Amino acid sequence: MKCTFCLIVAAFWTSTLWSQDPIFSQFYAMPLQINPAFAGSAHAPRIGGAYRHQWTGFNAAYRTYAAFYEQQFQRLNSGIGFHFEGDNAGNGIYQTTRFSAIYAYRLQINDQLGIKLGAEGGMYQTNLDWNKLVFPDQIDATYGISLPTDETRPDATSRTRLDVSAGLLLLSEKFYLGVGLKHLNTPKESILLINDNITRGLPIRYAVHGGTEWVFNKGNKHQPPSFISPNFLILSQGPYRQINIGAYASVGSIFAGLWHRNTLRNSDSMILLAGFREGIYKFGVSYDLTISGLSNQAGATFELTFGLLFDKKPGKRKIDINDCTRMFQ
Repeated sequence: MKCTFCLIVAAFWTSTLWSQDPIFSQFYAMPLQINPAFAGSAHAPRIGGAYRHQWTGFNAAYRTYAAFYEQQFQRLNSGIGFHFEGDNAGNGIYQTTRFSAIYAYRLQINDQLGIKLGAEGGMYQTNLDWNKLVFPDQIDATYGISLPTDETRPDATSRTRLDVSAGLLLLSEKFYLGVGLKHLNTPKESILLINDNITRGLPIRYAVHGGTEWVFNKGNKHQPPSFISPNFLILSQGPYRQINIGAYASVGSIFAGLWHRNTLRNSDSMILLAGFREGIYKFGVSYDLTISGLSNQAGATFELTFGLLFDKKPGKRKIDINDCTRMFQ
């Protein structure tokens, strides 16, 4: 499997392939990855992070990590955010890194409805570790990978490009609905093809997401509200499609969730979540139970997330239309 993956990566030298962004199963824990309009949606400054290890049955197939900061400026009807993301494929053979700054502005339509518009700009970097590649002429029938290669190392094995995104978020006390557009400028990602005219850019990623919230215990200054939030996430990027549908539930300091992920061609996995919130801290762990044809080979996929919400007076905060997105906070 390792050699096969190396050869696939090496194929970037002579051909182009569509790419797909890594997406966290706990997408609500990394809201800026889905839609830049979420910047400043939390009622207090917030930082968060996530780590994803996908398909542990393969040798370090995919590992993704991310972190963000966001803050609301209520008097300016604005929010800002910063998002960092790294993706490590094939034990470091192919790596992508993204860093961006985000601004969101809120338009209050009436007391029950508001619209947030978000803009995001940053850098998108790809890097190939040439020394870890394995080419066919390196494989000896008796001794395995033991021969030098005649392939010529390129002058550069990394490139950095501008990356631009935007999003819209409709908020009310009862529901939320959003649209996120990533990579609007379709940055070129190939690092081996010299002629940019034949290099495909990173496809625009379209995200449509929404949900509602049913509160069955309003809580108090010592205990957060208890609620259930049915929600969905639809993603489309190049030829790839993905639908997540399920629900997030929070009771006191404990929260849990269950989602089904489908790629339209097959059922991919069931996502199980458990976590807890204590004071300003929030921790979550999720497990992707693979139910596709890869279930016998792929192994487990798990994620760890954490968040810090610097709310100084949680018991005195007034209810506003952002409260329908409590699962994102």
